[in-house]
Amino acid sequence: MTHEYTQLTDDLFSIADWQRYITSALNGADVYFGHGAADGWEEGLLMLSAVTSLSFQELNECRNCRLTTDEKLQLVALVNRRIRDKIPAAYLVHKAWFADLPFYVDERVLVPRSPIAELIQQHFAPWISEEPARILDLCTGSGCIAIACAYAFADAEVDAVDISTDALEVARMNIEEHGLSERVTAIESDGLDALTGNVYDLIVTNPPYVDAEDMSDLPDEYHHEPELGLAAGHDGLDLVRRILRDAPEHLSGDGILVCEVGNSMVHMMQEWPDVPFIWLDFENGGAGVFVINREQLIAHAAEFADK
Repeated sequence: MTHEYTQLTDDLFSIADWQRYITSALNGADVYFGHGAADGWEEGLLMLSAVTSLSFQELNECRNCRLTTDEKLQLVALVNRRIRDKIPAAYLVHKAWFADLPFYVDERVLVPRSPIAELIQQHFAPWISEEPARILDLCTGSGCIAIACAYAFADAEVDAVDISTDALEVARMNIEEHGLSERVTAIESDGLDALTGNVYDLIVTNPPYVDAEDMSDLPDEYHHEPELGLAAGHDGLDLVRRILRDAPEHLSGDGILVCEVGNSMVHMMQEWPDVPFIWLDFENGGAGVFVINREQLIAHAAEFADK
């Protein structure tokens, strides 16, 4: 069903009117939420913010202000594309939020949504006791984790690594937009292969981890995202195996690895039942993120070898 401008203009005037309408339209449509927005209300805020150039707080303060004809036309077009083409709202407006920070996104990168944001905002407490001097964001995509880490640790140098040259173009745009070019460096690498000699106090990674079964069942919205950032073999652990094997060489003595594997945590528990992964709980939702330190990785190196 498409929504025509002439059906709406006589009834909807204010920001509040359109927020309610967009919410109802999206919640009643055959769309999937979860790409940085939990429901139609949050996607509506994203659309309204983009069209009006107002922050979420300003939208609330101006909720009774009227929209212009041009703004209404833009909103109708966004709602129609969202419903018809199943494109996540973040891609439609080229903006997503992560750790309370804005990022440019398009279909070259995944839409930021990792629960690791909560860890960053908590400065990874209690898993690190001293501020890290060097941080690696492996599989950086849009650069959101690297940039959020740079904000959290003002003196740290951060490497933002990805195999995708397309993703790195987006990451560099975001690094520059946040004014962090002197501390955050985008690097092309297949896993850790190009990082010989580099040692970090903290490695954070949200690698591709979707297994073959889940890939075949993903909602349409996911097919707008780069498959390279999602698919990871029959059990979702193709890259994770390499990270567990190679990480000790790139961690300092007290360094830790923080890694998200989502639903593939089940496969990890089956494959490495004796490895002391610490699986984290999150106040804001999310699962499948573990912490492990260098000493533990070395102690179980034989289990990761040749994987």
